Formats: sequence, structure tokens, C-alpha cells
Amino acid sequence: MSLSCVQHTAQYKSAAGILPSNHAMITESHPDRRDPALPANDRQQADLGSHLVVSPYTSLPHLLDLRPLEESQRLLAKALTVLQSVREDYATGPYHQSFSWDAVIDRLKSLLELSKYQWKRQNFYIVVFRSQVPPTTDRTHLGGLDQRSHAEATKSGGLLKYWFGLPDEKGRNLATCIWRNFADARPASVGPGHREAMRATMNMYTEWKLERLRFEIGDGAKAWSITPWEA
Repeated sequence: MSLSCVQHTAQYKSAAGILPSNHAMITESHPDRRDPALPANDRQQADLGSHLVVSPYTSLPHLLDLRPLEESQRLLAKALTVLQSVREDYATGPYHQSFSWDAVIDRLKSLLELSKYQWKRQNFYIVVFRSQVPPTTDRTHLGGLDQRSHAEATKSGGLLKYWFGLPDEKGRNLATCIWRNFADARPASVGPGHREAMRATMNMYTEWKLERLRFEIGDGAKAWSITPWEA
């Protein structure tokens, strides 16, 4: 996961300005959004029962363990598997208009009906990392760093969804993480994998912007909103 999504209070200074200390900063490192080739016996599929694919990475260290989660969190994680971009300019467009949120909520409602779970209003924590790197940047090495950082963040247990796009013709991209709460995201940004990734990307970004948002889903999943996060 490019954990620019995991960023919180810690920051690094670079020649260009303040660089968030988080792993989503490596999102642009991938030439595509697939896991690199892995041995067949090391590759895991989504239908594992207790684990769920919630990112472009499909091997076991990257899967969300559903067992420690509350039922509402498990249901939302499953609903978020249908999340996808709905506009080509997602890297620069309004976040709430750039993804298939209505489809996510429709899927959640279906899961609620099947499970008979009574959904009460809840808030979730979203991190958005918008960035730009030179289009000629070699992202191969950064891809490996990104994977290690994502596996590290997955251990927190609260990362319900990670998504990143492909850089446009100007090298602009977007990465986003959806956490069950702010507390889960904070420790995920300080591990050794993230520090290594930060050292590798310190001077690569020409622009970056971090957004922290609140994803609120009302009673019965009848309404939803995405607004700026206020502690």
C-alpha cells in the first residue's frame, strides 16, 4: 500500500517542502496495480473465509484478517471490495465524486439484509494522498518498498481498504486508505518499512497533498457523507 495513506502527525522536511512520513507516498512506484509474480503456493485468493483481499496485493501478508473485527467493520470491508474510480481525473478531482461510493453503500445494504445486522451510525477514517512525480521516474524498486510497507501496515488490523491509481501523463496520482479509526492508522506509519520507503522517496515528489476525511454512514446505511476530519 502506498502508505502516504498512513500518514499522521510525523513529517519529514525535504528540499521541496514538508513531506508526509507515510507509506502511501510510494503509490506511484508501481508500473501497474498488480502484485508482482509470486510462486503459486504463495498466492492467496479472496475466498479464504477468514481473510479478505482489500488492496491490489493478493498474497497472505497483505490480506485483512476479518476475525478480530467487529461485525460492522467486517461488513464494510466486504462492501469496499466494489470500490473503484468513476472518473479519469481522480488524481485531481473531488474525492467524494471520484469513487463509486453509492455502489459501496448498496453493497453494504445487501450484506446487512443477508446478515440481519442492525447498522448504527458510525464514522471511519480516510486518508487521501495526492502526488506528482516526473513521468520518467523508475518505479520498479519503489514497488518492492511499497509492498513491504503495505504488509507492515496490514498488521495493525484496522486497514479496511487500500486503493491507488496509475499516474497520468503528468505523473499525478492518488492513493487512499480507509481505516476503522484514527488510532489504527497512527502506529502503522512508523515501522521500519515505512522509514525505508521514506528515505527512498524523499526527493522524488514534485508535489504532494494530504487530506484526512471522515466517512460517516448513518443508521441502516440509509445515508453517508465524506467530510474533513476534525479530531
